[in-house]
This record gives sequence, C-alpha cells and structure tokens, in this order.
Amino acid sequence: MNISTGSQVASADLTADPVAQAYAIAPLLREEAPKIEALGQLTPTVVDALHTHGLYRTLLPRSLNGYGADLKTFVRVIEALAAADASTAWCVGQAVGCSMAAAYVDGPVARRIWGDDPCGVLAWGFQLEGRAKVVPGGYEVTGKWGFGSGGHHASWMGAHCHVELPDGSLLKDANGALVERTMLLEQSKLNWTRNWDVVGLRGTGSDSYTLDGVFVPDAYTVRRDLGAERRIDEPLFQFTTTSAYSSGFAAVAMGIARAVMEDLKALAQTKKPSSTTRTLRDSPVMHHLIAENEAKLRSARAFVLETIRDAEDGIRQTGKLRTEDRMLMRLATTSAIKRAKEVAEFAYHEAGATAIFAANPFERRMRDIHAAAQQVQGRTGHIEVCGQWFLGLTPAARHL
Repeated sequence: MNISTGSQVASADLTADPVAQAYAIAPLLREEAPKIEALGQLTPTVVDALHTHGLYRTLLPRSLNGYGADLKTFVRVIEALAAADASTAWCVGQAVGCSMAAAYVDGPVARRIWGDDPCGVLAWGFQLEGRAKVVPGGYEVTGKWGFGSGGHHASWMGAHCHVELPDGSLLKDANGALVERTMLLEQSKLNWTRNWDVVGLRGTGSDSYTLDGVFVPDAYTVRRDLGAERRIDEPLFQFTTTSAYSSGFAAVAMGIARAVMEDLKALAQTKKPSSTTRTLRDSPVMHHLIAENEAKLRSARAFVLETIRDAEDGIRQTGKLRTEDRMLMRLATTSAIKRAKEVAEFAYHEAGATAIFAANPFERRMRDIHAAAQQVQGRTGHIEVCGQWFLGLTPAARHL
C-alpha cells in the first residue's frame, strides 16, 4: 500500500532555510489539497516535493543529512505547511517527531534509516496490542497499531511494544510500570489495513498496521526519551519526543486557524450579507471581532514560542529539560490548539453560508482543525496536570 512515485527525487539543499522551503511548496500543496483529500493520503507529487525540500529532515542533525533546526523553526515550518494543507503538515509533523529517535540508536543504524537515504522517513502509530517477545539477538514482534499517520510514505515504521520476557511475564521498570520499547522495521514487513474513514485530516492516511511474529534485531529498537540510551549529545535531544509532537501539532492547529482567518479577510472585502448593503469589511462588529481573534491567535503562538525559547535557555544552563519548562510547554501547546480552534470557528461562522460549500476552503479547514483538536496533544486533562504543578502538587501524567 506504500506509494512509490517512481520519480527521481532531487537532493535537498540542507544549507537553506527550512521555513523558506515550506513556504516555497505551499502553492503546490494548495493545488494538490483536493487530490490529497480524495486519495486519503499524500499524493506522489507532494511526497517528492517534501523530499526535494528536505522537510522530513527538519530536526535531524547535520551528521545525518538533516537541517539540524531547533523546535522554534520546526513550529514555523509546520505552520506554513498547515496553512496550505493540514494533512501534509500533520504527516510531516509526525515523521519529524519520530526522527527524534535518531538520538537513541547506534550510529550505523541511524545512518541506514536516515543518513544514507535522502528519502529515509520513520513513522509510527499508536499501540493497540503490541508485544515484543525476547528472543536471541532481539525480539519477536506481534501486534496491531492504529493512527499510522503518513506511514504509507515512510521507508521505516515503528511499533511500540510491551516487552515479554522468556518466562512470559512483562518487563517493568523500577516503579512497577510496564516498559514500552519501540521496534524499528522496514516498511515491507508490515501489513496495512485501510480504515481511516474520518471527518477531518482525511489525507493523512492514518491507517492501521499489523505484525505477526516478525524478528527485530535489538539494535533496531529504542526506549525513547531515556537518558541512558541517548547517543547524540546535542541540546535538541534533551527535549522529549512529546515536546516535538506537542509543538508540531499545535503548529498544525495554528496554521489552519491562520489560513481560515486570511480566508475570512479576503471574503470580507466583497461579501455583503443578505439584508445589508455594506460589505463585511465595513462592519464595526467585524472590525472588533477580527482584532480580538488576531490577538487570541497571536498570543497563543507567542506563548508557544516563548516556552520553547525558555526551555532552550534552561537546557543551555543546566544541561537538561527542566520540569517547569516541560509544564509550561505542555500548557502553551495544549492552549494553542484550543485557541486556534476557537479562532477557526469564529472565522467559519462569520463567513456565513459561503463556508458550507465544499468548493470554498472554509469547509475542509473546519473539519481538519476539529480532527486535529481531538488528538491526544489537545486533551483537556493536560491543563489539569499543569494546574497541579502550579499548586505545588506532583503531576499525575507521564506524557509531558
């Protein structure tokens, strides 16, 4: 089911600005968006463009032929892509987040997956039934994973698993929690099931995949975000995989909201609501609402970028990601998803009946942002965890 374009992909200029590269392919993404929606996954033309511009490689270190960008740059890349096509941004955000695993495997493995292959991409989904049985030299893996966003275009896939010891028991950490280890496999090892029939982000191809007794060598497994397994000593990799995901998916939401706001501004220049003689542009009510929602979206974006900057400063000072910075990043990114959804809903509503027609951009973007806000990074419970921290309690959640 993996798309093979059959075309020769040009090598990316990794000395360029990845944000500029994202804006450069935005016109193509807008043109391809209806095809992506209809196909249910990215088109070969878009996948080739992403490789040519190196956007899957945004956070990979230069030693692995990546841009070696920081999280602030990553946010800006994903915003630019999302404003053009949310499904593309979502798939890139997922794969770039997965590329953080490059810091947790030995150099030869990282070079095989990413460094020696200009089209090397790792993606993965959510564990539904994953089990990795310890066998000589590695693991025998069986299970099912869902929400494999962008996986059809990935050369490698990950499978999060609980580890089954030879006696049949499951491996636990020092606190008694089940250990999760991620298996890295070539795309050809998987069996895909087409079941991504959803309201929004229809073009992400977030289908399910299965494995049945597939052997994975120990070197091709990672326990993410564990300092003892980290091989790349660069400040970026003090951030967790969740840091990348929360930043990236908040950027998707903010990019969609920005696009809907710009659509409304353009519509306001000429649209005259029924029973009125003036355009939306000339309405005092619209003046107030546009300014209010600009403030809401820009404030949310500034909070995200501020918390990333402060976390980077903390890493430079202490050598690690501080708990306070993790909390603030969680609060900022979750809040940004919610604020972006509110802004998009405002713009959709004020566009009136124009917004309900599939031929206009409002309708798909409204579906996309509601799908994005349903993902785990937008979960309301994250706000509660942050509140616990602010009140001096021990946070109850693991994924910060």
